[in-house]
Amino acid sequence: MGMTRRTFLMELARSKGFRVESELSDSVTHIVAENNSYLEVLDWLRGQAVGDSSRFELLDISWLTACMEAGRPVDSEMKYRLMEQADRYPTLNTPESEVPLFTASKVSQYSCQRKTTLNNCNKKFTDAFEIMAENYEFKENEVFCLEFLRAASVLKCLPFPVTRMKDIQGLPCMGDQVRDVIEEIIEDGESSRAKDVLNDERYKSFKQFTSVFGVGVKTSEKWFRMGLRTLEEVKADKTLKLSKMQRAGFLYYEDLVSFVSKAEADAVSLIVKNTVCTFLPDALVTITGGFRRGKKIGHDIDFLITNPGPREDDELLHKVVDLWKKQGLLLYCDIIESTFVKEQIPSREVDAMDHFQKCFAILKLYTPSIDNSSYNTSKKCDMAEVKDWKAIRVDLVITPFEQYAYALLGWTGSRQFGRDLRRYATHERKMMLDNHALYDKRKVLFFCCCFCFCFCFCFFFSELRYHTFIYFQLILILRYLKYFSLNVYL
Repeated sequence: MGMTRRTFLMELARSKGFRVESELSDSVTHIVAENNSYLEVLDWLRGQAVGDSSRFELLDISWLTACMEAGRPVDSEMKYRLMEQADRYPTLNTPESEVPLFTASKVSQYSCQRKTTLNNCNKKFTDAFEIMAENYEFKENEVFCLEFLRAASVLKCLPFPVTRMKDIQGLPCMGDQVRDVIEEIIEDGESSRAKDVLNDERYKSFKQFTSVFGVGVKTSEKWFRMGLRTLEEVKADKTLKLSKMQRAGFLYYEDLVSFVSKAEADAVSLIVKNTVCTFLPDALVTITGGFRRGKKIGHDIDFLITNPGPREDDELLHKVVDLWKKQGLLLYCDIIESTFVKEQIPSREVDAMDHFQKCFAILKLYTPSIDNSSYNTSKKCDMAEVKDWKAIRVDLVITPFEQYAYALLGWTGSRQFGRDLRRYATHERKMMLDNHALYDKRKVLFFCCCFCFCFCFCFFFSELRYHTFIYFQLILILRYLKYFSLNVYL
């Protein structure tokens, strides 16, 4: 039960003469729960050091609403009691080792409150969901797109593979469309709907078009309406006016669509840090995105840059880009200047972009020399023309130090994690959160990241490569939101 609803029901009950306690005490006779199973209530009582639950009436919220409707306490009939299912659950005397480790009703609808590892036990389902979501994204149907993305996020957190429909009973975000896909995969081993999408001409064209750096859904729609179906047809059409970004996307297409490895990300990270520190020695340069979450491969590399010291340099990105040009490392860049306006933060949009200064670049990463035996050494192969570098997409984001913790949280991702964290802040905590700030709408104040108390710390926290004071600030933000599942990505 959300805090807002809980407060409302307590005040309503008190206004009708009921005595309602916010804490467990000796005077409590009835415990009311909403969307909680008997097992969950027992777990909670065990945490309160209660050895015998028999002195309490464990009831569903429907009992309280019936009481308020009648204006008096009604009999706690079996239909209201959580105990009616007691035979299916352990009692408080059940040894801890025998209590089931997973309860579907404990899974939150918000991905930011779920513990999710990189070990996906339900890949065959989530792959199908992501295909469906991508298809709806191409159709600009946000509602159905989010339905499948949220379902995929839920299944990824499960510590076991789903093998029957009963396994998803009680899980959030399991709508009718989602359940139909799951049921078909369980029965037939694959989803005919996902298979139809993969064979759909429009989907296949959009999939190709959007794989080009600088091409989105709008451009893909335009090309498709023009009768274009493949990238070869796009490149052959001389009437098309491509943007600078799109021309770079086609020029380095093969490199950009290939995966970026962790080793490549580390090599680029060294280049970025060395270059930035040439102009700003005290700068903090943090790799974000999937690589910060522990992934081994990605499509691009994002970096967050800030300066904890008093010195700032508004021209830092321009200096970095100029140096890379001189070194012959820069293949493409587009610098977006900051559009930050303090009066416009935080944003009310769940998916709003932030307003930091950014640079979208393509860098030349030289690859180690490879043994010639791995190549075709025939006379037809000109070894002098073998490319010894790879084009890598790199995004640089400059953030003020006082906003760094928020930006780090947002840019670490994942996209669904960030979206749900902002939804949770809005709907459950009555706050507004974005990559710049956290705002309490009830208290009408901004939550301040007081970095100064730990300003002197510069060592790294454990094996996680985050500076200690940034780690502290993230904990402060998340605790303020009453968000406890820090181990989702830290």
